[in-house]
Amino acid sequence: MQFRYWFLFLLSVGCLPALAQSLTPKYSNEFLSIGVGARALAMSGSQAAHVGGVTAGYWNPAGLLRVEADHSLALMHSEHFAGIAKFDYAAYSTPIDTLSSLGISLIRFGVDDIPDTRFLYDASGTLNYDNIRFFSAADYALLLSYARHIPQVPGLRAGASTKIVHRNVGKFANAWGFGLDAGLQWQRGGWQLGLMLRDITTTFNAWSINTELLQDVYAQTGNEVPENSLEITLPKAVLGVGRLFRFGEDLSLLAAADLVTTFDGPRNVLLKSDPVSVDPQLGMELGYKGVIWLRGGIGQFQQVRELNPERSKRYTMQPTGGLGVRLGMIRLDYALTDLGNVSDAPYSHIFSLTFNFRNKNE
Repeated sequence: MQFRYWFLFLLSVGCLPALAQSLTPKYSNEFLSIGVGARALAMSGSQAAHVGGVTAGYWNPAGLLRVEADHSLALMHSEHFAGIAKFDYAAYSTPIDTLSSLGISLIRFGVDDIPDTRFLYDASGTLNYDNIRFFSAADYALLLSYARHIPQVPGLRAGASTKIVHRNVGKFANAWGFGLDAGLQWQRGGWQLGLMLRDITTTFNAWSINTELLQDVYAQTGNEVPENSLEITLPKAVLGVGRLFRFGEDLSLLAAADLVTTFDGPRNVLLKSDPVSVDPQLGMELGYKGVIWLRGGIGQFQQVRELNPERSKRYTMQPTGGLGVRLGMIRLDYALTDLGNVSDAPYSHIFSLTFNFRNKNE
């Protein structure tokens, strides 16, 4: 038990030097890349072109104009790494008038009840578990979104989201950050095109480190105490295309594809170069009478080495799937991820709820 407490504590505070680097890391604010809504996750995140309604504040704010009701609310909770990390999401959207809409989204990703073992031994050197305190390492994001029709171009919608980011590691370190996302959607007939630009202002986090709390621990472990610094998140572009097919009055099929483009050097994705890398995401949704949906997707294409003497390489991908059902003004969505057993983590069962109040059609 003693080793477990020390391991969890050192693991949490040992991440601080990486967080405090002044260099631009590839995976800054990575909790904002997890994704929201079981519908989107079941389609492997391919949402830029066709997303509509309350979750559009995250995927592409231009889609807020496709809201289904006067007031929409979305909720999602998921757990990662056997329940150690928890992800929570809530969002609200409402139209302002016939041309524009507003949205607000809240995201939290955190690990709670991490033991602080700095005082596990008292002044006499006696092991005392009553001295253990607990803290949380959590990331928060607030997204304020606005979308508007562009009357000069039929079918064109534009939107933007202002991001306020707060990250903390107990009393040891915290950061505040700001950024901006912007998106476009264009629809013509059954075709839908989308462009989402994330962190177009290079989102920054200003870290403040409580060095007084860390000096003794870092001295004992031979680590350098981190300093206050600035962490930068480079821009990312998502280009999406979607096509809606209808078969009679009851059946519909939505096919979508996104190209997630990063500009921070080679990544382990399907198309990589320096500095641009492209990660494709594919998704489909089969609907019946607008009340039930069957979804599937493919993404996370990676090249991995085999555990054989030749150390050969092969490509892997992660399929996803899910269901959706509408019950009056409530929509329940379910997603099952990690179907291909690409990672060592168990399958993730994700549920989300969407509430639509005072529907315009009623």
